[in-house]
Order: sequence, then structure tokens, then C-alpha cells
Amino acid sequence: MNATQQLAEIQQIIDDVIKMARTLGASQAEASIAKIKGIAVSTRLKEVETLEYTNDGALGITVYNGQRKGSASTADLSKAALASTVEKAIEIAKYTGEDVCSGLAEASLLETNPPDLKLYYPEDLDPQYGIDAAIKAEQVALDSDSRIVNSDGASYNANLGVKVYGNSNGFNAGYPSSRYSLSCVVIGQQDDDMQRDYSYSVHRQRHLMASPEQVGKEAAEFTLGRLGARKIATGKVPVMFHSDISSGLFGHLVSAISGGSLYRKSSFLLDHLGKQILPKWCNISERPHIICGLASSPFDAEGVQTKDMEIIENGVLSHYLMTSYSGRKMSMPTNGHAGGIHNWLVAHSNKDFEAMLATMGTGLLVTELMGQGVNIVTGDYSRGAAGFWVENGKIEYPVAEVTIAANLKDMLKNIVAIGSDIDVRGSIQCGSVLIEEMQVAGA
Repeated sequence: MNATQQLAEIQQIIDDVIKMARTLGASQAEASIAKIKGIAVSTRLKEVETLEYTNDGALGITVYNGQRKGSASTADLSKAALASTVEKAIEIAKYTGEDVCSGLAEASLLETNPPDLKLYYPEDLDPQYGIDAAIKAEQVALDSDSRIVNSDGASYNANLGVKVYGNSNGFNAGYPSSRYSLSCVVIGQQDDDMQRDYSYSVHRQRHLMASPEQVGKEAAEFTLGRLGARKIATGKVPVMFHSDISSGLFGHLVSAISGGSLYRKSSFLLDHLGKQILPKWCNISERPHIICGLASSPFDAEGVQTKDMEIIENGVLSHYLMTSYSGRKMSMPTNGHAGGIHNWLVAHSNKDFEAMLATMGTGLLVTELMGQGVNIVTGDYSRGAAGFWVENGKIEYPVAEVTIAANLKDMLKNIVAIGSDIDVRGSIQCGSVLIEEMQVAGA
């Protein structure tokens, strides 16, 4: 069965269960199905450790009895199981409390003509291809230098999926998608010092991923660069987040401006809409319809149309990220963010990596973060870190076992520059980020 046939079959199931829910008395209903086929291969020291094949599919349905809500799910898509699931959801709705904010997205906001964003590039789920790619990445890394003494493994993943969402407002649409990834982790040793690092590649088109040779080479280079790591003195210094991890800073911003955090009053950016939270030169755009984009989507998890948005304009927060429910809680319309964000593009300062180091002068380049010491309610930020000490714009030596701390509100406002070395492997595309000053705790 090809993707078009599978899509039509799932849409029919969605249509059937919504009609069933309405027949059983639901005032509104919505349902979704995600079916995924994939393989996962892992190797270690060039030997296969695991080989997994998945073929998963599940339906989730939510019904509304006035302002009462009931939800149920099933992995069994037989007619009898679907009927039972709908009945359970109807039954649950009888016992839940009324919530004036519950219900479907307004029909006028739904995407009536979803664009084809070219998210599906199917390849055979070939275990041998995955095994060969993972082993090759490990081999290149292990053969690159005698100081690469061990492997923590390589992995290859391929997933082909179809997602469909429908509701009783007449929406029923979906799309297929594909995703392929390859990663490699190796261990290096120099005298008594042992370090590990990794590299990875991910793309919707398999042939556009980095080659196994490149992934293995980078994993070795990154690991070797960390050997001989030292501690540094405690103090306040400029801190630069490498592009590999800098998107995490804006990931915290996503959490802080999401409707769920805001209506619960659990965000350090409460009541900051229309206020400056980043430097005046900083802009963040959302572009949901990038062809082949890793976070592209024609509509959100409620069927609401996704649109280009300027999240940050000249440092000013222009939009909160709203769903139908959080929007009603806050007397604001949803803006297509049920299920998350869609391709954030963080504008850069026209400085490449070397220029960013030169701008910093002397300080800490962070390439790895550890721990979960981030409080979205207060903005307090404290995490373990590793990276490199920089003097006069040049990397001097690797650094380990340090902690960096500040408040996210101050960190965002005190961004000095954002690099043009953009990492495109996630939903937030961003270059390296230089923060004016953070507290660093070392030796």
C-alpha cells in the first residue's frame, strides 16, 4: 500500500469514528491517527548490537459533551475496537467537570487547502544499509587516531509515517513524512584523561544526510579536541554557546511564551507581550511551510492553519504561542501552535564562528551542557558545562567540570551576537550565541 492509499484509508477511519461519536451523542469530536514504520540499527565496535523494526499505529479520540471532555485511545484499529474506544470516550465525558474553555478550534481557522510541503521521501527500510552506515561511521572514527580507543556506538534510524487529524467541524486531512538519522559516539584517551563526544546527521531525504565517513570523522575530531580538559577559575566571564547547543536557549524561550505556561502563571515572561526581551537587533521568524523542513507542517495538531509569523521583531516579543484551549483561557485566538513550533529561524549578526570568538575575546565557549537546572517560572539557569577556554579570540584549551549560571531574562537581553554558523538539524535554526556575562564556577 502506497502513502496515498494509506492516507485515504486512515481518513476513512477518522471519518467513521467521528460520525460514530456524533451518533452516540457527542456535541463535538476530534480524532487523530499516526502510523509509523521504521528500523533502528545500533552497532558497537563494528558489531551489530540491536536491530529493531517498528510498525506502530494508534487512534486517539476526544469527544465533548457540551463542555465536558472525554478521551480514549487504541492501537487496535479493528471496527469493534474503534467502536469500543468511542464508547469509552463518551462514557468518560459524563464524569468530567465542565470547562468553558474546552472544545474544537473555530472552523474559520482550520486549514481548508493544506499545501504539499514535500515532507515524504521514502526509501526501503533496508537493515543492511543501516548496518553498513553505522559500522562505517565507527570504523572511520576508530581508525582516525590512536587516541580513539573505544566506541560508545553508532546508530541509524529510518522512519516513514502518516499523520491524519479530523474533527466534527468538517476537517479531515493528513500527510506522509520521512526522517533518517545517523549518529556516532566514540571515546578518546590521552594519558589518564578519557573523553567522549559525538556527531550526527538528520534529514527527511536519506541521500542528503552527511555521509557515514563525515559523521565518523567529526565524532573523532570532537572527541580528540576535548582531551586534556582543565578546570577554570570561578568568576564572571563572557560565555558563547556553540551552534550545536545554542538552540536550547531559544527552546527555553518557547516554553516561556507557550500558552500552557502563561495561563498557569508559571513563566518568567508573564505579561511580556509587546515588550523588549532580546536586543533590538534580534529577530526570530517562524516559517512553517519550508519545503522539506524538519519542523514544517501545513496545519497544527488541531487542524489550524499554520502561517509565517515574526515571533521577535527588533527584540520585542510579538506573539505568544497559543492553542485553542490556552487562547480561550487568555482571551486570545489560537495561532497554530498545538503540537509545538514550526521552523524558527533566528537571525544572525553576520559573524562567522571565528568572528564570534574574536568578538568574545576572552571567555568560555560551551559545547556541551549537562543537567536540568532551568526554572521556567523564575528564569533561573544553572547547568553543568564543558567546552573550551578562549583568549584573545583563540581557543586555548578544553574545559570540563564547570557550572554556568545566570537568569534567562538577563541572558536573552544580554546577547552580544549570534553567529552565521547556523545548525539546521532541528526545529530551531540558530548559530552560536554570545552572552555578555555569566557566572562560571570552576576549580
